[in-house]
Amino acid sequence: QVQLVESGGGLVQPGGSLRLSCAVSGSNFSMYAMGWYRQAPGKQRGLVATITHKDSTNYADSVKGRFTISRDNAKNTVNLQMNTLKPEDTAVYTCYAVVPLPRASGGPRGYWGQGTQVTISS
Repeated sequence: QVQLVESGGGLVQPGGSLRLSCAVSGSNFSMYAMGWYRQAPGKQRGLVATITHKDSTNYADSVKGRFTISRDNAKNTVNLQMNTLKPEDTAVYTCYAVVPLPRASGGPRGYWGQGTQVTISS
């Protein structure tokens, strides 16, 4: 099974920055589609950003221009640079991977990390 471990969460004042990292155990990481999701207390988990194996990116409207997702295939890592943080960014941020398994093996399979807490407060 592919394992994902997030790091970099913490407490930051509004307007501050934070960089999250997700270490992935898979041997073919360069072919995985990756993403970051978040869930605030009392709310459902939602998309923050995604990045494909071709480095195509997609962002939630609420974070466009402030967050940047990237990947380092040599290190099996996906990152989320978060700038100009707002109180509404407070949530548990979770890493997600889609492994492109062949059809004979059941097709693509998704994996979730455990999440890391990000708190924006003055």
